[in-house]
Amino acid sequence: MSSALMMPGAPVAEAVLADVSERVARLRERGVTPSLATILVGDDDASAGYIRVKQRQAAALGFDSPHVHLAADAKQDDLLAVIADFNADKNVHSVLIQYPIPAHLEYDAALMTLDPDKDVDGMHPLNMGRLALGLPGPLPNTPAGIEALLAHYEIPVAGREVVILGRGATLGRPLAMLLTQKRPTANAAVTVVHTGVKDWARYTRRAEILIAAAGVPGIIQPEHVKPGAVVVGAGVRYEGRRLLPDVDESVETVASAITPRVGGVGPTTIAMLFRNAVAAAERATA
Repeated sequence: MSSALMMPGAPVAEAVLADVSERVARLRERGVTPSLATILVGDDDASAGYIRVKQRQAAALGFDSPHVHLAADAKQDDLLAVIADFNADKNVHSVLIQYPIPAHLEYDAALMTLDPDKDVDGMHPLNMGRLALGLPGPLPNTPAGIEALLAHYEIPVAGREVVILGRGATLGRPLAMLLTQKRPTANAAVTVVHTGVKDWARYTRRAEILIAAAGVPGIIQPEHVKPGAVVVGAGVRYEGRRLLPDVDESVETVASAITPRVGGVGPTTIAMLFRNAVAAAERATA
């Protein structure tokens, strides 16, 4: 039987969204309605579903949520024109370009044209530079959600050895920068390893906190984990509508604390998106 503490993301997200709701109310008292614009290109069912979830959450929190849906055969200039319109609109405080976009379009080029202060995902190169230097700015949502999750469950991070399996630009690399910063909820010794390393398990087995972000289903098994380690499953892959996490459920038998197969990091990611969105509205109307 597992004695691992289960760390669902919902209580963390609820606390973050409660704070966002209060901040939205204060903005609206000043006559400011925060706005999160969304852009969807094509007809991918999963992407459309994500947009609907975010729009429902935006409405519940009191955001305006203008939306543009471009056809799957839209040209790069069509996407850039929508971004330019949202950049110029002072009533739009943050913008989400739903990823992935059709293969014939260049996501990075689109991101580069977005106003960095309206970048709700925190992925614009300027914002990644701010993160690297420890300067204020929107943080990448999943890394920020992981830091908040560990803090919520009172998992000590400062001075401990954290190993991240995965070096992706949206998760592994920014998370490493975030958790090395000098804050009570960070300040860790962080190692980033990846599946291109021949014996990556020798790194994961020494981690006090292991964060799986490889996007390889079931890659983390009990033998890859130090007994008593804290394990966060952040990497997933979809097989149709079925979610396949990096961390096998059997890891519960060796971990001291672990995120659930479903409902771990996901809810905190969405909550951090709205924290970025309300902060953008506050900055724009200060």
